[in-house]
Amino acid sequence: MKRRSFLSASLGGMAAAASGCGASGARLHSGAALAFGTTITVAVLHEDAQLARAAIDAALAQAAHVDRLMSIHDPASQLWALNRDGALAQPHADLLAVLRQAQALSALTRGAFDITVQPLWLAFRQAAERAGLPSAAQQAQGRARVGWKRVVVEDARIRLIGKNVAVTLNGLAQGYAADLALAAVRTHGIEHALLDTGEFAAHGRNQAQQAWTIGVADPRDSEAMAGVVGLDGRALATSGDYAAAFTADFVHHHIFDPATGDSPTELASVSVVAPSAMLADGLSTAFMVMGAKKSHALAATLAGVDLMSINKRGVVWRSPGFPLAL
Repeated sequence: MKRRSFLSASLGGMAAAASGCGASGARLHSGAALAFGTTITVAVLHEDAQLARAAIDAALAQAAHVDRLMSIHDPASQLWALNRDGALAQPHADLLAVLRQAQALSALTRGAFDITVQPLWLAFRQAAERAGLPSAAQQAQGRARVGWKRVVVEDARIRLIGKNVAVTLNGLAQGYAADLALAAVRTHGIEHALLDTGEFAAHGRNQAQQAWTIGVADPRDSEAMAGVVGLDGRALATSGDYAAAFTADFVHHHIFDPATGDSPTELASVSVVAPSAMLADGLSTAFMVMGAKKSHALAATLAGVDLMSINKRGVVWRSPGFPLAL
């Protein structure tokens, strides 16, 4: 899991919702649910409370659907079945969409993004439960099972090539959930909304008639912000070495470089804005692996993509279009 960015100025508008309306007369309505091992939230502005509630419920239902489908922990999920059996017949269209995005990102990043790193995560987690790290042999064994081309995606069937190959979609599923949830809100005629599934998607403006704003956590101080992002129609995702660290010095954590079988060493966090939350989600993970120089170079070639990278010494590098509000 990623440590979440946190709402800042947007929450100020939400807190005032109980006492007043926005300039348009719309009131702010919100809802929350559990998914992806955390609390997801939806906030919408609308004059009609009943319609707003229907939109919120539909958005939360979409996020819950993605969680049920793509959980690596739930034996009822299709992803669990794929990892257990090495194959899955008649995969859901949403699972196919996410797997195809994964393949596209792997090709784009020359393998920096790789959904088959799950064996490495398992090796480190099991070692952490014994208050240690995997041995060189255990790490090599996990790395030998990694390779994005081991996943074969066809309309009627998904296959994993090799023994004990396993897939995680933690680098895409929450972003995809945000995209589906936002689409559900807009289908109900809602023009102003902010969705937080661990990644952020927004549409329209907040109650103060300003851009929805999100505070990005400082990677070394959970009470501080590295910056405040004004969402300009793009989605936001942040990945960091602090989210699920295996060692107190953040050297070993939940993001893995497929080429080395261990965590990347340069960056502490990456925040990405992109046209979709799923793309922002995947790129934030890939950019952690690629490092600042390669990430900024690649982002410059991608329409609508900007990033803020922070290395382990605290050096911040923002691309020219990164929508920093404060």
